[in-house]
Amino acid sequence: MQRASSGGVDYSPVRPLSLLFLTLFNSILGLSILFPILGPLARELGLSELQVGLFSTGYALMQFLLSPYWGRKSETAGRKPILLVGILGFSVSFFLFALFAWLGYQKALSEPTLFTLLLLSRLLGGAFSSATLPTAQAYLADITPRENRAQNFAVLGAAFGLGIIFGPAIGAGLAQFGLLTPVVFSAGLALLNAAFVGWVLPESRRSEAHLEATPGLSWRDPRVLPLLAAGLSINLASVAMEQTVAFLFQDRLGLSPAQTAQAVGLALVVFGVVGVLVQGVWVRMVRWSPRALILLGLPLSLLGYLGLVFAHNFAGLTAALVLLGLGTMASPGLSAAQSLAVSDREQGAIAGLSSAAQALGRMLGPTLGTGLYGLSPAYPYVFSALLISLAMLFFLSQPRLAR
Repeated sequence: MQRASSGGVDYSPVRPLSLLFLTLFNSILGLSILFPILGPLARELGLSELQVGLFSTGYALMQFLLSPYWGRKSETAGRKPILLVGILGFSVSFFLFALFAWLGYQKALSEPTLFTLLLLSRLLGGAFSSATLPTAQAYLADITPRENRAQNFAVLGAAFGLGIIFGPAIGAGLAQFGLLTPVVFSAGLALLNAAFVGWVLPESRRSEAHLEATPGLSWRDPRVLPLLAAGLSINLASVAMEQTVAFLFQDRLGLSPAQTAQAVGLALVVFGVVGVLVQGVWVRMVRWSPRALILLGLPLSLLGYLGLVFAHNFAGLTAALVLLGLGTMASPGLSAAQSLAVSDREQGAIAGLSSAAQALGRMLGPTLGTGLYGLSPAYPYVFSALLISLAMLFFLSQPRLAR
């Protein structure tokens, strides 16, 4: 078994990798539990759809602004302390959200005050949760030999996918006991996750490494700018699809709202399961280079988006989502390529910039996707296909990139 020496650590990556998988899975699970209840909860509190949208936009904005800071901070303070800060901050923000919503139920707050406090709690959650993903990515780079980066980054993708699959189902089940129950559960789960990290997860960097100055790394650095742009394109394409696919199913298939929820829910579960299997099993089994994963994953994604443009039945639409699930193999390839483009002492910095690029995609995607859908149901997927095509052309024109 190979042993990692990046960042001065010399131990088998198997156990820390498993622990990191559980850490990230718990974090994503706690967030995705809220997906099915935010809309109904907001309506019960008298908030508008626009205000609910601002909760998500504000959350992503804070992640965009602060992910680079937390990534750099993990280089000097250590990975484990920053992970704990992110998870505990997430927990506090969700407890506050539940408290303010409860006060709203009690009519103890005016509608403007209630919205302001709820928005502030979401901004706080975005600010602290932005520490989790870049630090987890940098931690993984610390414990993984450079030649194995793509395979182990796929594990993080699988953790993310599993959290997205199980979280909404758990949230919907807990909502039977009240719409605030999933919020409190998420906050409590984060506390347990923090205890798990504090007691079980080892630090991945030597103590003397904490004293080293963090090298400067900016968006404009030619080593990473093209890879960050590619990551933004892939994420923006995916978010635009996710925000509009329910409308597409309803309009193309002529379904009622209840039928739409069932059809889209089933298709997205298939999409999620395929993505988890591809990243958690197939990528680790074939052990391809980052470039090979990218150059197979992007064409599969392109076919998936084109499938959404032309499909007019449930089987065709679901098959397109399966292709998109297969195309997720490009994500660990791109993450590994970003990690390999910089030195071992810049892993936190590149992870922070990568997370910021993803957050920017989550900020822009909903508006672009729904705006284009209003012009034509096919336009969001044409837009996504164009983004993927540009990313493909870029990698094909750079034969030495992501080797």
